Amino acid sequence: MDEKKKNSLLIVDDENANLKVLTHILGADYTILTASNGVNAIEKAKDYKPDLILLDILMPEMDGFQTLYEIKKIEEIRRIPVIFITGLDSDKDEEKGLALDAADYIIKPFNAAIVKLRVRNQIQIANHLNTIERLRMVDQLTDIPNRRSFEGQLKTEWEKAIKEKKPIGLLIMGVDKFKDINDTYGYKHGDFVLHTVVKFFTRNLRYPVDFTARWSGDEFVILLPDTKIENVMEIAGKLRSDIENAEINCDPGFSVKITVSIGVNSVIPDSKSSLDAFISNTGKALYAAKNAGRNMVMQAVV
Repeated sequence: MDEKKKNSLLIVDDENANLKVLTHILGADYTILTASNGVNAIEKAKDYKPDLILLDILMPEMDGFQTLYEIKKIEEIRRIPVIFITGLDSDKDEEKGLALDAADYIIKPFNAAIVKLRVRNQIQIANHLNTIERLRMVDQLTDIPNRRSFEGQLKTEWEKAIKEKKPIGLLIMGVDKFKDINDTYGYKHGDFVLHTVVKFFTRNLRYPVDFTARWSGDEFVILLPDTKIENVMEIAGKLRSDIENAEINCDPGFSVKITVSIGVNSVIPDSKSSLDAFISNTGKALYAAKNAGRNMVMQAVV
């Protein structure tokens, strides 16, 4: 199996011997992370986002029950399934674990075959749910994040910008006269135009944190964390120019030329700032660009 494609497990146990045994049993099939206490487990879960957590119940300071309780309060890791590993075998303990939303139990001493099967079953469920979640968050035509995904990312970066007192940039772009492209050349060529437009994003974005999504129809959004308005304008201008000068080869011997209009915005938000107004003002700038003649970049009026 390709190492990069392995699912990852976080094994949490204060006894090194148990970590070694479980690593020996599962290491050939999964990427293994380990932690020796609840606090360290939570930090590693946040840093690495493992596909499954195997969590010992009896640990000093913070036991497994409390660790799972804390995990479920943290949005970014609360959906990671957790299997308790324990020597406790009373119905009361199992009921308590299940009430905390544990996915399963593995009883000590470890039976290698049972450990592998229980882990495999939970990984299969997790992979299936991850696939469903990805389909919910990805635009099926262009294979980039969709509006739902973008809104979640924007909220995260907005809160980060408030905390760090840094600017956040936004760009909303629309393909000019896209309906005419569909009506004149057909939806197949219209879809190809959208696919091609997406390729220009990767050429103009600078950092991994820059986030692109399909907003609706022929409109796209680009989120630019820690970016001042002059830099947002520069990126938008380069993107507009590159698209205007490109010849989009839809079929052999058949090409079209397009232009785009772009609304841009950048603010340093505080606790009183409105995220809805930030998006709305950027959208108004896009339509101002279209109304002013298209094929231009317009800055939002705040």
